[in-house]
Amino acid sequence: MINTGNETTRKLMANWIIQFILAAVFAPLVLYSGVASANDFLAPWKNADQALVLDAYERNPIDWSKVVQNKQIRAFIGKSSDGLPPPYNCPMKNETEKTLCKKTFQNYWLKRELYHTRKTAAKNLGLKWGAYHLGRPGNPIDQANHFIDFAEPQPDELIALDIEHDDPEKWISFKDAEIFAKHIKHRLGRYPILYTNHNTAKRIALRRNQFPLLSRLPLWYARYKGDIRGVFPMGNWQSYALWQFSSHVNCNKRRCLYRVNGTQTDIDVNATGLTIAQLEEAWPFNELKPFVPIPDQDSRVLVAKASKPQPATRFKVSYTLDLGKRKKVKLTSIAVPTPRKAVIQVDATQVASVGLSEPSKLSDSVSINEKQLGMGSSDPFLTASATIQTTQSYSPVSYGYTTYETKYNKLQHHDERYTW
Repeated sequence: MINTGNETTRKLMANWIIQFILAAVFAPLVLYSGVASANDFLAPWKNADQALVLDAYERNPIDWSKVVQNKQIRAFIGKSSDGLPPPYNCPMKNETEKTLCKKTFQNYWLKRELYHTRKTAAKNLGLKWGAYHLGRPGNPIDQANHFIDFAEPQPDELIALDIEHDDPEKWISFKDAEIFAKHIKHRLGRYPILYTNHNTAKRIALRRNQFPLLSRLPLWYARYKGDIRGVFPMGNWQSYALWQFSSHVNCNKRRCLYRVNGTQTDIDVNATGLTIAQLEEAWPFNELKPFVPIPDQDSRVLVAKASKPQPATRFKVSYTLDLGKRKKVKLTSIAVPTPRKAVIQVDATQVASVGLSEPSKLSDSVSINEKQLGMGSSDPFLTASATIQTTQSYSPVSYGYTTYETKYNKLQHHDERYTW
C-alpha cells in the first residue's frame, strides 16, 4: 500500500534536490554577470554585502589584525614599481652624489621588501592580492619588465597600470601605456587593468579609436565622491572594475566616506559593486572590454556647414565657449578643403556660437590666451576639440584634432595632424 504523505514528501525532496543541483551548476554563471546596476554608482559600500578593496603605498601604516576584522574588505592592492628602477652601480666621483645614489637604491630595495612582506601577510589572512605600477616617462617595455621583476605577480593576483594624469612630461603617455600593456600580455599572458581619474579616463574614451587597447582595459576608476550616477557608460566602459572613492583627498579626522579600522585617513578604499562571492569570481579582472564604436554624432556635437563652399579654398572654424559668470573663450582653427562640414565637439562646456570664416593664410590660427580661459575658475578642466570631416575625397585629405585645456591653472595645448 502506498503512503501518499510519504510520496508527497519524496516529491518535494526530489524537487528540492534538483533545484540544489541546478543552482550548484549554474551559480558560477550568475555570480558575476558584468552588468552594473544603479546601486553600483551610489555609495555601494553602505551595503554590508558589498566587497571592498584597500590599496596603499609604502608609507601607509597597516594594522592587519584590525583590518581583517572588517568582513567587507576582501582584497588589498600594493604599490610596487615606479617608473624605471634606480641604478645599482654608483660610479660618481663626487662623494655626495655617490652617497645619494646608494641611499636611493637602498630605499628602493626596502620598498620592495616591504611590498613582499605585505603580500605574504595579506594572502595568509585570506585576502586577494594585487599590485600596481606607477607609469612615468621612459621606455615602456623597460617599465613593464621592471614591474614584473619587482612584483613577481602570480596568476591569481591583480595587476594594474597607474596613469595619474594626461601629462606625458610627468606621467606615462597613452601611446607608451599601450606598449606597456602589450608587453605585460606578452610576458604574463594577460593584460593589466587601468587605474586613472575621471578626466583622463574620459579623454581615453573619446580617443578609443586611437587607443583601442588602453580604452578596453578594465577600469580602476578614481573619483572621490559618493555618487557617480550618469558617468557610465563612458566609451568602452559600461562600469568600473574598481572605484577608488576614498583617500587622503576627501578623508580626514572630521569627515570621511568610509573609515577603516587599523589604518589612517590616507588609506585608499575601493568599491567593487560586487558581493564577496562575485569578487572571488571576477578577480583579477583579466578580460578586455568589448569595443564600442564612436557614434557619428551625439547630443554634444554641433554641425556647422560652410555657406559658400569652394573646392580650392580652406576655411577657419571659429567657436565660442560660454564658461558662465560672463567668461567666454573664442577658439579658431583651420579646416580642410571644401565641400566639408565641421563637427565641433566640446566636453564639459557649453557652446555659445559656431561660425565659419575664411582665413588670411593657410596656417593654423588660434585666438586664445590664458586670460580668455578664465584661470582660477571653479572647474580646473576645460577641454575643447574640433574634428573636421570631409564630404568628398581629396588627395591628400587632412583633419586636425586640437585640444586646449586649463589644468591646475596652466594652459596646455595638444595638437595632432593626420593625413591619409
